[in-house]
This record gives sequence, C-alpha cells and structure tokens, in this order.
Amino acid sequence: MLSACGSSSPSGTDGGSQSGGQTDTTPSTQDGGSTTPAPQQPAAQEKVLVWGRGGDSVSLDPIQVTDGESLKVTHQIYEGLLDYAPGSTEVVPVLATEWEASPDGLEWTFKLRQGVKFHDGTDFNAEAVKINFDRWRNTSDPLHVGGEFPYYSYMFGGFDEASNIQDVIVVDDYTVKFVLKNIQASFLQDIAMVPFAIASPKALQENPERLNDHPVGTGPFRFVSWTKGDRIVLEANPDYWGGKPAIDRLIYRSIPDNNARLVALQAGELDVMDGVEPAFLPTIQATGQFDIIERPPMNIGYLAFNTQKPPFDNVLIRRAINHAINKEELNTAFYGGMGIPAVSPLPPSVWGHNPNVPKYEYDPEKAKELLAQAGYGPDNPLKTELWAMPVPRPYMPQPERIGVAIQNYLREVGIEAEIVTYEWGTYLEKTGMGEHTMALLGWTGDNGDPDNFLYVLLDKDNAVTPDAGNIAFYVNDEVHDLLIRARQTTDQAERTRLYEEAQVKIMEDAPWVPLMHTRVPIAVRKGITGYVPNPTGSESLAKVSLP
Repeated sequence: MLSACGSSSPSGTDGGSQSGGQTDTTPSTQDGGSTTPAPQQPAAQEKVLVWGRGGDSVSLDPIQVTDGESLKVTHQIYEGLLDYAPGSTEVVPVLATEWEASPDGLEWTFKLRQGVKFHDGTDFNAEAVKINFDRWRNTSDPLHVGGEFPYYSYMFGGFDEASNIQDVIVVDDYTVKFVLKNIQASFLQDIAMVPFAIASPKALQENPERLNDHPVGTGPFRFVSWTKGDRIVLEANPDYWGGKPAIDRLIYRSIPDNNARLVALQAGELDVMDGVEPAFLPTIQATGQFDIIERPPMNIGYLAFNTQKPPFDNVLIRRAINHAINKEELNTAFYGGMGIPAVSPLPPSVWGHNPNVPKYEYDPEKAKELLAQAGYGPDNPLKTELWAMPVPRPYMPQPERIGVAIQNYLREVGIEAEIVTYEWGTYLEKTGMGEHTMALLGWTGDNGDPDNFLYVLLDKDNAVTPDAGNIAFYVNDEVHDLLIRARQTTDQAERTRLYEEAQVKIMEDAPWVPLMHTRVPIAVRKGITGYVPNPTGSESLAKVSLP
C-alpha cells in the first residue's frame, strides 16, 4: 500500500471553481524529470476544482498502492488498457480499442489506440504495455523497484513462476498478446483496475522509483506538485487523446479532521467533499449550495483478527468477539443509518453474495460463554490490542470513535483492549506485515468480481508479507481450493456456487468481524456536471464541467 506520508505544511486556501482562479506555487514544467518551483498566476477564467478528502495519498505509482486515496489521484494521471463505464463495473475500451480471447481462454489479444502520447511527449504503443507488465511480473527485471507491487500479486497469483501471466508478446506496434498459464475468469475485469495503468517507459527507464512522487501517464490530467500532508495539484493535459478536460486545474486537499473538512466546505474552499459524516448531511444541505451524491455500495469495513497470533488462533475467541459487537448500534451512532450491517465478507451488491452463512447475532452472554470455553473469565481476563485507523474511509467514516465503541463492547464481555493507531501509511505498512493483533480496516471493490474480495482479502496466497491483502493471515486449504476453482472456470453459475460455499466456510472460521457495507455520500457544489461516482471508489474526472 505503502510509503509513509510526509509532514504537513500550512494548507492555505485554494478557493473553489467560483473564485476565478488563485495564486499557487507550482513547478514551471512537468516533463517527468526534475521540477523547479516557480510562482504562477492562473488566468482569471481558469476553472479550478478543489476536492477535499480525509487522507493523503501514499504513492502516485498506482501499482505500488492499494489505498483509495492514492488510486483516486492516479486515476486522473494514468490510464490502463480498459476502464469501467460510468457508475458501473462494465469494462470499456481506453488504451485498448478491441480485444479477443483464444478458444481455450489462455490468450488475449488487444488492439491498441494509436496517436496517444505520454505526458513526457513519448508515444504509447505495444512495447510500452510489455515494459510495464514485465516490470510488474518479473522480479529480475531491473525496473521491478520502487515498492512491492502488491496488486499484481493479489490479482495474478504472484511473481515470476507464480504469475498467471506467462508472457506478454508484442505482435506489432499496436497489437499486444497476453499468454496465461490458466484460465482467469475475471481477466478483463482485473486489467481494467487502476493499479494496472500504463506508465511512460521513458520515465521508468530514467528512474522507476521517481514515479512514486512524479507520475507520468497518458491520462487527462498531468502532475504538477505534491505538498505531502496538504495537497496534490494536477493540470489539464492539453494533448489528451480524448480532448482537453473542462477543468483546468484539479487540487486534492487532505484534511483528516472531519469537522475541519466541513468548515472548509462551508467556507467555499472546497467544491467536492468526500468522507462526509452522515450527521453532517442536514448542515450541508441547509446551505443550498451542494448536491449530495451517493457512491454505490461495493465495500466492506471489518475487524480482522491476526489468526497466526495467540489468542486469535483460537476460533472460540474469534466467534466470541463476533457476538460481542452490536452492528445495528454502530450503524445508528456512526453511519447515520446509511450502513448495511454485514453478514459476509462479500457485499450484497456483488454477485455471489451468500446471505445464508453462519450468523453472529449480538449476544454478550454467548460471547462470555465462548470466552469461558477458551479459558478466559473474570479471574483470567483477556488483554489485547485493538488497532484503529487514523483517517476516515468510505467504509468507516469515524474509525477512532468506532474503535472506542468496540473497545467498550469488548470490555462488557471481559476483554480489555488497548487502542493503537499510527499515521495512515505506517498503519497500512504494519498491518501488511502482520504486526497487529486485531485491526480495523476495509476494502472498496476494484472490479465487481467476487474474486476481488474473497481471493484478495481471505485466500492464503495473499497472507504473505510485506503487503498482505489478507491481514487476518487466514489459511484454510478448503477455502483456497474453492477460490482457485472459481478463478479458473468461466461458468458463472459454477463460480457463484463455489463462492457461496467459500463464504460459509469463512464465516464458520470467523477470521473477521465483517462490520458494515456503506452507502457513501459525497457533497458536490451545485452546477458541477458530468460527475458520476463509480462503485470501485475512483473515477476519471475528464468529463466533469464546472459552473
């Protein structure tokens, strides 16, 4: 997920799109090389959109991250072969214009868009696709540096011989072929994901690690500057193959405190605000200046137990804590009733969701009984840690307060849990390394396929440091067999059956407390058009227009 964010600097006031532009200190050029700060005075009619969010990005090299705050920014700078249609997970062409599979499903051939240039002026072509995928999949590739490439391992099974992508072949300048070892039913959905965007080969060959903070893609916006802990500034790409965006400048401001972010919105400093606490909705609507748009719910907030560490290697304790937490009360107190209490790791909005799994009703007495069976009680209380995120996320708008509520639920059944937190990038790094005992975290689906939840978050293949997607470090060979079989068949009915069976086994083992799926409100200034939130958590803003 993961490089630690720097310290914040004074935030200042950017002004919104109504301000007629503002003075900003930005690099005078952006060519993928070094940048020299130079004060610039935007034109009076420059269209500026300021997006307020709860956390900073971790990195701007999309293959190196799994956090939504990074991906929502890289989605503007980079493009992949495919993307998702507005508001859905239907794949649509972007850098690829058409594709076909071989009869055995092991080869995929893509025709590529011609006339596309990277932000450094170099050409996009089939060789660029191969260079990027070779960089990701081969640990011996000299460009395989700059991070741990977590999403490649999550989606394609690992690196080198473990990778399901066996080869990437340049057929001609604008045709590329992928050769797979096994059928991957979700292949098109997978490569449409933001992490598999194509970076400039020139920038990679000059310094691949520099992409972490100097990204170079083909997207509608170009990178200008990043003041860590404060803001990222992008500008419209005048040479964008899809036409220059209507927004001249796009600024992502990081304001972790929910109340401070609301104040900035009310003061006219923000045009869009995400991470909206449901309790704020009446206040925002009362201004008459904003529309509330909901992101479709394709997410899960959860409490993961590190099943490799005592006492959470004991299923009785994991089941006890499942019974100890009152999800309905959490929904009312912290989600404004906009949550959907979870019974399974897979959201109801994703096909394959199984509501008929072992359920853990709120039952403190049952929790105490299970703890007693595990050897804990008033004379031998269980003492542990509860890790809570430092920033609001779509699936958990008030994580620290939710952590305190869970701490109180646990105390009621005889568990003393000390709350632990870290800066966001460090938190992700440490949970990916398995340093936690139990930790709050969550996931917004990337592609609408059950594989993206169950395989990434709960398969033993992804219980691997340093970037474990499965931070429960849950290992069940039966579940693994079901999930691999589901990956390797294209029969949707069979895939559904396999995923439903896997969910039953997962909930029997209780590696998580699946807490909540959420409908995510976003405040958008009235008069802004063309914005359609995607269930995946990020979307291109190329077609958005300001008043």
